[in-house]
Amino acid sequence: MDNLTLTRLLSETADLLEISGADSFRVRSYRRAADAAEQSTVDLASLANDPARLLEVPGIGKSMAANIKATVDTGSIPLRDELLAKYSAGILDLLKLPGMGPKTIALLWDAGVFLAPANTTLEPAEAAISSIDQLASAIDAGRLAGLPRMGEKQIEKLRRGIDEFRKSAGRFRIDEAEESAERVIQYLLAFPGIERVTPAGSLRRGRETCGDLDLLVTGPACEPGQTSAAIEYTAAFPGIRDIIAKGENKVSFYLANSLQVDVRLLPSRSYGAALQYFTGSKAHNVTLRQRALKVGYTLSEWALARLDDESVVASETEESIYAALGLDWMPPELRENLGEIDVAAQHKLPRLIEQSDIRGDVHMHTYATDGRNSIREMADAALARGYQYIAITDHSKNLAMTNGLNEERALEHIQHIREIDREMTGQIRVFPGIEVDILGDGELDLPDSVLAQMDVVIASIHTLFNQPREQMTERILRAIENPYVRILGHPTGRLLLRREPFALDLPSILRRAAELGVAVEHNAAPERLDLSDRDLRLAKELGCKISVNTDSHDTRHFDKIRYGIRQLRRAWLTPGDVLNTLGPDEFLAALRPHP
Repeated sequence: MDNLTLTRLLSETADLLEISGADSFRVRSYRRAADAAEQSTVDLASLANDPARLLEVPGIGKSMAANIKATVDTGSIPLRDELLAKYSAGILDLLKLPGMGPKTIALLWDAGVFLAPANTTLEPAEAAISSIDQLASAIDAGRLAGLPRMGEKQIEKLRRGIDEFRKSAGRFRIDEAEESAERVIQYLLAFPGIERVTPAGSLRRGRETCGDLDLLVTGPACEPGQTSAAIEYTAAFPGIRDIIAKGENKVSFYLANSLQVDVRLLPSRSYGAALQYFTGSKAHNVTLRQRALKVGYTLSEWALARLDDESVVASETEESIYAALGLDWMPPELRENLGEIDVAAQHKLPRLIEQSDIRGDVHMHTYATDGRNSIREMADAALARGYQYIAITDHSKNLAMTNGLNEERALEHIQHIREIDREMTGQIRVFPGIEVDILGDGELDLPDSVLAQMDVVIASIHTLFNQPREQMTERILRAIENPYVRILGHPTGRLLLRREPFALDLPSILRRAAELGVAVEHNAAPERLDLSDRDLRLAKELGCKISVNTDSHDTRHFDKIRYGIRQLRRAWLTPGDVLNTLGPDEFLAALRPHP
């Protein structure tokens, strides 16, 4: 029962309660607990038998602590099971459709008996709509006509939503979302009178995946009474597959890849308010609005205004809004309601790491194994980026599909790397290294006699992903005990939207890595972003050394460092928390010492 599973169960319980018409306070208590489980670096399940410590976690009250204990004991939340027995598991999927909130789902359930096909004797529960397939059948049979809020446009919207649900889970990696946003932005900026287009939402916060895109547009063409031409131009974007909605100030559509985009045209005077509103997480914005109310203000997407006379206090910039509330402006990556508002009020926000702080990259591959470029080409590309050092870390022999290096080839490769290092003296350092495979029993697939000659040894898992939790944990612990391992590569093995993390006791691994001086990697490749932002916070709390690397297989992959930097910032990391901000000699000295 890890935090991710607990988050899902609590969120689903809140959704089911809302569908059932439960008291709003009760619903909110489950949502707060779900947020706490998602963001906490503490394993809540481990505190189930220690209520006093569990109650120290923000968002967890006495009744919720009892629920968490019951969940750990039984593997599920009893209330959730009770509600699912009534509604069926498929009802949770309905919430993923556009325009299908709990109230609409409750309407479909309650009206089930009236929606049953003619000449049937179905019981209400049998006739009720509680799954995607049942909803699709009801739409095809024309059984939704006449229900409240179920006009032709809404029914067609649901039909398209069902098609999209069946095609995709509806999440996109940050790089995919960013690429789609850039295409739309460049198109919009070509229109006379559009001066600025800014991504907001989860993309601006740097979340590893996005469900949709929010683009905020300003300029003369977006002022009141002037928007019609810009709206029509936006709706004509050639990458649109379907228009969802088109109004006076907003166009929503699906791109060909099924990503939903919401383009909002804003008057310049409201740009700051809208950027703040559409960037912050729901929890961040709720807390900020509560702070505004306490000082006699109301905060919306249009402005921060006085409650008494509705006069505008601030609206044009985010900085002015936060300042009016007694807060420092906070980087978008922090706006998840993890204490950033209190810290901003104390004027103690940290100086987060930036891409310009990075001095080197120590995880990359050449054509000696599965890369596309030579050692020299990788070094030249890194030098062009202003880096002071790199490490060449090609694969070892166990990964046969990558032409991994055996003992003889590895020793030859070390010599080639050192030759390039000598050639580039005074320009950039090139360290010999290896990404050595962790075998199923925790042994490494190259002998210590070879590893001892490497400056940077990264140990990673590339096979046998489905070992039981205890076995996987012991496997990694045994690997990092090897005195030549200096970095643990992509520690949880996840591939975003494709493969879940390994089953492992990550806190125990991070704790032991900190004791040994083994650095843990944040792999900046957008398909990995491993460790996650939450795990990075835990790594810092446990005293781990952290290295951010691109795992480049091509000189162009160096650009992916920006995705990793976003996750480090989301984890509140500063330059001092990340080894790659050090110069070459300092970096090597900060790694685990060689025996």
